[in-house]
Amino acid sequence: MKEAFKDWKPTEKSRMRVQDCNQIIHSYQAQGYRLTLRQLYYQLVSRNIIANTEKEYKALGGLLNRARLAGLVDWAAIEDRGRRPHTPLEYEGLQEMMDDALLTYRLPRWEGQDVYAELWVEKDALAGVLQPLASHYHTTLMVNRGYSSQSAMYTSAGRIAWNKERLGCKEAIVLYLGDLDPSGEDMVRDIRDRLHLFGAGCDVYKLALTEAQVRTHNPPPNPTKLTDSRASGYVAKFGMSSWEVDALPPNLLEQYVTAAFDELLDERLIEAVLVKEERDKQDVRNAVRQLLKKRKSDG
Repeated sequence: MKEAFKDWKPTEKSRMRVQDCNQIIHSYQAQGYRLTLRQLYYQLVSRNIIANTEKEYKALGGLLNRARLAGLVDWAAIEDRGRRPHTPLEYEGLQEMMDDALLTYRLPRWEGQDVYAELWVEKDALAGVLQPLASHYHTTLMVNRGYSSQSAMYTSAGRIAWNKERLGCKEAIVLYLGDLDPSGEDMVRDIRDRLHLFGAGCDVYKLALTEAQVRTHNPPPNPTKLTDSRASGYVAKFGMSSWEVDALPPNLLEQYVTAAFDELLDERLIEAVLVKEERDKQDVRNAVRQLLKKRKSDG
């Protein structure tokens, strides 16, 4: 929703830039996506509207701040993943609680599958795109925020090993999304090594961003940080440019994730679980209806 709190008279250049932003925002809202500031920035860069510089990124942030306060950009258009309130759950009654509970009721959907898989991402900014996919495939979404802490890796290894055993899966795999830069490439090795160290016995597959995807989609490049201790090996393999995974449009990331999970999962096993889930849900609905009917008749 657009809502104005301050007056602002933009220059013609600023007005056109806001118009460009709104066109991108509306196209992604129509697909069901909310963008982060960084994602919007890369969409403008890829359209050759602005240059790929830190100065332009900061300028875009200031422009959007003024535009939203002036009621020119939808307040819900830009997502801030780092600052979210935690509000306690409450319900108006049993019916509402039941409806909410049944939305989240799921049996172990990976039971009996050959491979147990989790979805990991380097950046919190992409969690909004990936969380619905992780929920759809009923798996864990792990946000690393760079190199993970030892505590997080130890806990993750235990979770993966436990799920693999309890579900009867033969293998476990992490589907990973991260930048194509010195640290982003090394994180794949780091995750694999530490999961093995802590007993998970898990492979790690980099789903995005890959060199092939860069060649196919041509996202905006950044200069490689030569101060990174891993830069020399990276430059020898990939050259002087690096790319952020945020630069790929959300619909492309969704396609890569969906294709990977669909290839791993035995759909017949999933369908059998869904049938039992729906039967259980109907049993709960009937029980709550009977309870509410009895309560109403008792006065």
